[in-house]
Amino acid sequence: KKRRTLEAVKTKKAEASVASKKHRAQVRQIAFKSAEKYVKEYRAVRCNTVARARAMAKVAFVIRIRGIIGVSPKVRKILKLFRLVQIQNGVFVKLNKATINMLRLVEPFIAYGYPNLKSTRELIYKRGFGKINKQRIALTDNALVEKVLGKFGIICIEDLIHEIFTCGPHFKEASNFLWPFQLSSPNGGYTQKLLHYNEGGDHGNRGEEINKFIKQCL
Repeated sequence: KKRRTLEAVKTKKAEASVASKKHRAQVRQIAFKSAEKYVKEYRAVRCNTVARARAMAKVAFVIRIRGIIGVSPKVRKILKLFRLVQIQNGVFVKLNKATINMLRLVEPFIAYGYPNLKSTRELIYKRGFGKINKQRIALTDNALVEKVLGKFGIICIEDLIHEIFTCGPHFKEASNFLWPFQLSSPNGGYTQKLLHYNEGGDHGNRGEEINKFIKQCL
């Protein structure tokens, strides 16, 4: 009886292993097709300057560059809402009237701008960690993405990149899944954190120049 039970367990494990391998192969195939589809879409966006500008304006990448000792509770609360709890933390933020107003209120403590596809991809592949069971897990496998975001149709890392970059319908879930990025200090250091970027300093809206800054911090 014991032998039969053990054989049954072994058979179930073997079947589960085969099913898992089959599923992973299917996900890899879907991911490859998705990547091809997204490449065509990104090319179309690049060819149309107006469409590209609209796409870029939907999402900002925000990096905290200063401490908050002695600042108002309102500033602290906004930085906490953005999940920017440490210096050199970075997050993707969907731009709307409310978030733009909040960014302006905490502008002296952050650098932000509009990330391009290359920056978005490099951030997620090089520094991306997911929130899985309240733990910070490196995104080394599509299965980790599918486990949390599969119900939203996001089953691989390329799907995640596409959702963030295009500010898709499940941007909020995708952004919350991503743990705040922990970036390095920029190569060459900061110029003057207390001055606005437009005045030759570091904080505030850099527009598309944020992509150079992200590269320095990776």
